[in-house]
Amino acid sequence: MDTTQNSFIISGSPHIHSADSVKRRMWNVVIALVPALAVSLIFFGLPALAVALTSVGACLLTEWIIDRWVMKVPSTLGNGSALITGLLLAFNLPSILPWWMVAIGAVVAIGIGKMSFGGLGCNIWNPALVGRVFLLLSFPAAMTTWPEMQSGIDGVTGATVLGYLKQTGHAASQGAVDWLSLGLGDMNGSLGEAGSLALVIGFFWMLFTRTVTWHIPVAVLGSAAVVALCAGADPCLELLSGGLLLGALFMATDYVTSPMTRRGQIIYGILIGVITMIIRLWGAYPEGVSFAILLGNSVTPLINKYCRPRRFGERRKTIRQMTEERRTR
Repeated sequence: MDTTQNSFIISGSPHIHSADSVKRRMWNVVIALVPALAVSLIFFGLPALAVALTSVGACLLTEWIIDRWVMKVPSTLGNGSALITGLLLAFNLPSILPWWMVAIGAVVAIGIGKMSFGGLGCNIWNPALVGRVFLLLSFPAAMTTWPEMQSGIDGVTGATVLGYLKQTGHAASQGAVDWLSLGLGDMNGSLGEAGSLALVIGFFWMLFTRTVTWHIPVAVLGSAAVVALCAGADPCLELLSGGLLLGALFMATDYVTSPMTRRGQIIYGILIGVITMIIRLWGAYPEGVSFAILLGNSVTPLINKYCRPRRFGERRKTIRQMTEERRTR
């Protein structure tokens, strides 16, 4: 009797038992996004709801079609990743963007940014940012058109905070900031730029549930603040305006596209923060978070190569020892 079919392959110790799962972590992120979504609906109204529903619906439908008819695998909608992509894509769009543009961005985000690489866990770049950058390059006028609302700068409406700073200079606009509007979300911009306080509340939920760690967000925001301070800009204004908080707390922390080790995550976060501020202060675009995160995603494999996690029980080697080992190979 052949017993090989009933045998089990068990990996070596140590074995770690946990109730954690990909599905649980994904739904924790969804819960963390609810406060920011509520704030965007309060200030942007029904158009924001239409954008969010279109984005989420198109993402779910695209992933189901690809699972069912292209890859011919069981549906992966239950893990919540497509839902997160839809929400994050909506958070990166204006509330008055036409529904068909939103749908195109969702198809690109899931179809090209995620499923073309093999699905969850295989993608190189953050799918929501792939969709957002595609829309920005394809429909620049629509992606930079905002409703007539408070901008976060006293006496200015119909423009984002970063758009106003780009015109007047980051260092010259520090005295005209409406900090209450910036904190609560009564300002112009994409859905995810509204409500800094709501984003922070969601981040604390992810920390409480151990969905993410502090390393990437602190590295992104800290490095951005340092560059702003060195350039004569207001660090608090730079952190609270635009999509920097959304990117640092919810998009740069994506498990698949960020480094594995703590040291690698800090390097990755510093890279994103510095590139973001370089684009904001000296680049052509008023905002640079999306491009910075995609560039950070691109160098993640290189960071993982040189910042490898230690094996269980292995002693940490010095730089001199690692250099000598490479020379002997």
